[in-house]
Amino acid sequence: MRKKTMKLVITFHTTTQAIAMEEFCQKEELPGRLIPLPGVVSAGCGLCWCTLPEKEKVLETKMKNKKIEFDQIYHVML
Repeated sequence: MRKKTMKLVITFHTTTQAIAMEEFCQKEELPGRLIPLPGVVSAGCGLCWCTLPEKEKVLETKMKNKKIEFDQIYHVML
């Protein structure tokens, strides 16, 4: 069984925004991936971006600069 670790989870209002985040992060070679919304979080479109907690400030700044709208940012054990 995989050991749970703290992750940064970013939720989105729409699937379109979640996909835009994925495309942007792949282009910019930013770490993370789209995952189904974890059960401990009830918000957004059902998809979220999951990455390392230490990337929070960098991603938040880049999302705002790129005008990628997000719902909430959570720190959860996954």
